[in-house]
Amino acid sequence: MKKIIQKAIQYKKEIIVIGSLLLGIATVYGYRMGLFTDQTKMETFLNQCGCIAPIVFILVQAIQVIVPILPGAVGCLYGVIFFGAFQGFLYSYIGICIGSIGAFLVAREFGHEFVRKVTGGKFYEKYSRYLLKENQFEKLFAILIFLPVAPDDFLCYLAGVSTMPIKKFTLIILLGKPAAIAMYSLGLYGTFQSILSFAA
Repeated sequence: MKKIIQKAIQYKKEIIVIGSLLLGIATVYGYRMGLFTDQTKMETFLNQCGCIAPIVFILVQAIQVIVPILPGAVGCLYGVIFFGAFQGFLYSYIGICIGSIGAFLVAREFGHEFVRKVTGGKFYEKYSRYLLKENQFEKLFAILIFLPVAPDDFLCYLAGVSTMPIKKFTLIILLGKPAAIAMYSLGLYGTFQSILSFAA
């Protein structure tokens, strides 16, 4: 597992490019197939995936936090498109919370230098100074997790090398994620529908 994560970090840029291309192809394919514009076709597609569709989506959302391939907001949008507002939000919430805890544990296991490589030097230097004061970092982390524009994935890695107990981290994630995920999901879905209406 350690070797896999290290390889993923080593080729982070390549993974992001490939992931973006695959996402673009999937989006074009889904649009041409009518998955985003025809409710019946969407339901047919999900039925073909069977009961594993939510599980696969939750795993994807969890993995994209641990190995940041694409912004989590993109996954939230797809969740609402494919599963509807409530279920899409719920699956994204479960997956992102699992991934956030996973990123925290990975960082705690591998340490500061690993986190620096994952998050990048600029981010690490900007936020790592808050680690020197335990209470200051915990308050900053709690505030930023509530905001949809914060770099949540990287903050979870940084929290892993702080003195924050995992119980407190988990509580902040569970309470702070719903608002950001809801804003991502519903906001991007509204934008997506507007684009589709314009294209039609």
